Amino acid sequence: MAICSSRRGVLGSLNCLVVLLVLSYARVCLSVRSDQEIRERFYGNLVNSSSSGTGEGSIAKMFDRVLEKEFSENDQAGGTDASNFNASVADQQAVLETVAKITHEKGKKNDTQETNGTKSFQIQDVFSLENEDSDETTTLIDKKDNVFVMSNRKSKYPILQVDLRLISDLVVVIVSAAIGGIIFSCLGQPVIVGYLLAGSLIGPGGLKFISEMVQVETVAQFGVVFLLFALGLEFSLAKLKVVGPVAVFGGLLQIVIFMCLCGIIAVLCGANLSEGVFVGSFLSMSSTAIVVKFLVERNSTNSLHGQVTIGTLIFQDCAVGLLFALLPVLGGSSGLLHGMASMGKLILVLSIYLTVASLLSWSFVPRFLKLMMQISSQTNELYQLAAVAFCLLSAWCSDKLGLSLELGSFVAGVMISTTDFAQHTLDQVEPIRNLFAALFLSGIGMLINVHFLWNHVDILLASVILVIVVKTAVACAVAKAFGYGVRTSFHVGVLLAQIGEFAFVLLSRASNLHLVEGKMYLLLLGTTALSLVTTPLMFKLIPYVMNLGVLMQWFSSESGLQNEEKVAIIEAHNRLH
Repeated sequence: MAICSSRRGVLGSLNCLVVLLVLSYARVCLSVRSDQEIRERFYGNLVNSSSSGTGEGSIAKMFDRVLEKEFSENDQAGGTDASNFNASVADQQAVLETVAKITHEKGKKNDTQETNGTKSFQIQDVFSLENEDSDETTTLIDKKDNVFVMSNRKSKYPILQVDLRLISDLVVVIVSAAIGGIIFSCLGQPVIVGYLLAGSLIGPGGLKFISEMVQVETVAQFGVVFLLFALGLEFSLAKLKVVGPVAVFGGLLQIVIFMCLCGIIAVLCGANLSEGVFVGSFLSMSSTAIVVKFLVERNSTNSLHGQVTIGTLIFQDCAVGLLFALLPVLGGSSGLLHGMASMGKLILVLSIYLTVASLLSWSFVPRFLKLMMQISSQTNELYQLAAVAFCLLSAWCSDKLGLSLELGSFVAGVMISTTDFAQHTLDQVEPIRNLFAALFLSGIGMLINVHFLWNHVDILLASVILVIVVKTAVACAVAKAFGYGVRTSFHVGVLLAQIGEFAFVLLSRASNLHLVEGKMYLLLLGTTALSLVTTPLMFKLIPYVMNLGVLMQWFSSESGLQNEEKVAIIEAHNRLH
């Protein structure tokens, strides 16, 4: 019995020990599990003990998993907007169309020739990016052969997007313009011709170095903006009042004369009256950029003929908006009443815009420029930036009101010209103006098809001569009717004798409205292009023609011209007072 009791005591002790061990093990397991659950809840199961052997438990992997948990897929930079693909199609804002996507991958072009080592060298390859292994060379072409360039490419994360083709195109344009300008300057010819011919050589009608025409021409549009801004800075408001009647009423009379003349000729020849009226409005436009550039180079912007010419050009730029309102009426897509209402609205907006600009020119602009001078006393950087911003803001407002960028930039310059900071502003803006003016004139040259001009040089040259003679006669007669001398009137007529660059815009719009088509479109396009090329050369002959006119006693001498300018200023002063 004693032995049995002792065995029972030992077994009881063993059982108690086993129970204690089991309870201790369970407690440890529970504590470990609770720690693991806490860690999983806090770290999101970032640490995987089973993957320690494969390197998944390293600090770098843990850091990656922390970032994946922090930045979810919904935090992409692009987000969702109303202009995405699905929203546009669902809202019937877009039309589904098939496009061809061309990716210029390295090694896929002319594989056979490259393998045989017989691929010929082409100079265009130097300026293209097709040999680079980059997605930037992706091209989209629709069924109408319109070429699209990628813009705002979507990506998972925000990245710096660079259009390498646009950079390449701008480099080609600027370098070619510099070379053309240097060559023609050394030959004693106007640098404008060098810019135009350089653009025609590198453009689609020449060696086809330029890939993105729309983007280059958009950047080049700043050239006209800064040209007219600088012109407004040099413009004398007193002389503007002198030439105001001939610029506004004379410019309007020229447009009406050309419309009536071409309309009558169209009816007599059996063509449509609307087509003749459009051709008249088309021919009445002159080139603001080329003429202003020439006057600036000759320091003739403050001369009497320069002021009359510039005032007329500014009015023509304003009239472009009115002509755009008239085109749907001529094309039959809009009624006469609607067209007249659109023109009346533009005139009202123009009056309000000029009134506000006049108020700002004496209330806000002088104080603003004085503040900028005080802030930028150490450096002209802020003043230069403020002047450019003021010009662009005025041009942007003018364009948004349905007027034109050119009018807004010119008005901005005139507003500053009434202050004491006009010359300082001109000194700051002049380098920018020169760069973008060369870029713009090269862009105009890219619209010129050299091959087309050469093939049809006979009929186009005859058309240009006819345009020069008729426009010179009309402009000279209008200026003479406003009391100006024969010398000044003839000078103004010759300066306005070309077809302007905005004629390309009018012609494109008329073609879309089916107002002009076929051969007439090509004739007007070629005449405009050849007119722009020959205009600087014609300007080169002006001094010789003037001297011949003095010898033949057609014109008055220089002293007579100065007396004429004084008389015109005195008469204008008497009219204003």
